[in-house]
Amino acid sequence: MKYQALGNTGLYVSQLTLGTMTFAEKEGLFAQIIGGTGQELATKMVDLSIEAGVNLFDTANIYALGESEVMLGKALGSRRKDVLIATKVYNPFGTLPNAMGTSRLAIMREVEQSLQRLGTDWIDLYQVHSFDYTTPLEETMRALETLVQQGKVRYIGLSNFAAWQIAKADGIARQLGTERFCSVQAYYSLVGRELEREIIPAALDLGMGILVWSPLAGGFLSGKYTRNAEVDGRRKNFEFPPVNTERGFAIVGTLREIADSHDASVPQIALAWLLHKPGVTSVIVGARKEEQLVDNLKSVNIELSAEEMERLDEISQLVPEYPHWLPPSQRGQDMFSRFADMS
Repeated sequence: MKYQALGNTGLYVSQLTLGTMTFAEKEGLFAQIIGGTGQELATKMVDLSIEAGVNLFDTANIYALGESEVMLGKALGSRRKDVLIATKVYNPFGTLPNAMGTSRLAIMREVEQSLQRLGTDWIDLYQVHSFDYTTPLEETMRALETLVQQGKVRYIGLSNFAAWQIAKADGIARQLGTERFCSVQAYYSLVGRELEREIIPAALDLGMGILVWSPLAGGFLSGKYTRNAEVDGRRKNFEFPPVNTERGFAIVGTLREIADSHDASVPQIALAWLLHKPGVTSVIVGARKEEQLVDNLKSVNIELSAEEMERLDEISQLVPEYPHWLPPSQRGQDMFSRFADMS
């Protein structure tokens, strides 16, 4: 396992993070949609991850309505001091007007409940789960600064923000002199590369780390989904994130060819591709079964050649959008030529 600094901080995180969205009771609506591990398997997954060198564990207050945080806390036990916990705030816990969002009231309430569920005195990385259009960013940033000053939170991050929202939040933090977001958690996969347009450039420019969620596109890149196969799995009941299936099947075909040459699995190659991409700090892997996690953890041992990366980049490349289909160097040269002609 390798470790990288999270953005411009001195905090080092493992290149793989264990995601705990599947940490839930085996029965119930959440288990039917996402999958529920139960406490015994959740603890086993934490054990396997720590043995593999994983030091970052990602959860959220909304996952299984708090069950995920409870199970993670129990699974870590006395080892909590040796690892990093990341959780999130934003989503609603009820129907009252102040049940959601990132107001000072909501943040102060939810951090206390997350701390209690996790069984810890501090959260290493506290992340705003989504952009809150109803609360001024100044209020959110000041509330998060208070938590850092109190020692309840060590670092702050954001998730699912657009690039302009990331830049605005960073600008306001600089203006106010509060703690700045050090990380961006975003969806990224071979069938979902949209964040390369604006989000990754913004994060890199601002010195923020990038944590990748759903790197296998909700199981689509597991290798079991093909044009001619109807399979049971999470996507059968919960088709998220959205995927252009025809394009996706072509990508899976290339993944399988490369996987065969490495004596590896399709998911391992999909994860390895992300681990080779510039700007990616850590890739969040989750599983419903022990064997899935064991397979995913082996992705850190895959070394892809420049030719293999090029094959995967080419088959999954985005269609350029304006202004990105205007080559900056050519644009600059054209402007220079026009000025020269005018003179």
